Amino acid sequence: MGEQQQKSPGGERLFRLSEIQEQNSFRSTWIIIQNKVYDVTKFLEEHPGGEEVLREQAGGDATESFEDIGHSSDAREMASSMVIGELHPDDRQTLVQPEESLVTTVKDQTSWWSNWLIPCLVAAIVTLIYRIYTAESE
Repeated sequence: MGEQQQKSPGGERLFRLSEIQEQNSFRSTWIIIQNKVYDVTKFLEEHPGGEEVLREQAGGDATESFEDIGHSSDAREMASSMVIGELHPDDRQTLVQPEESLVTTVKDQTSWWSNWLIPCLVAAIVTLIYRIYTAESE
């Protein structure tokens, strides 16, 4: 390697985002959580949420997903043993979230009309149809 490895002020190796993204394969899986780089390759089969969860985050920022799940202190301690370095400061602003599934990206922002008006209209129409139907059968 002709390139000298850069170190963070804390002494950890700095990785460029392009290096981390290259580690998105079946042989090697790296993720970023709070600007720390984790090699989770050996943990894939042991992950309680399944290896797919980690593979979806591979090569990108998994901070939000990691924090949303509410990992235990034991899980956080285990994760700390997988840290291999930090994301280079120049890449922290350009960090892109991995694509999320539709289930996690749909916002729960509905307006009053979809919560009240539509069900009321449907109930009124059903009642009207029922009354018409029962009136004809008498």
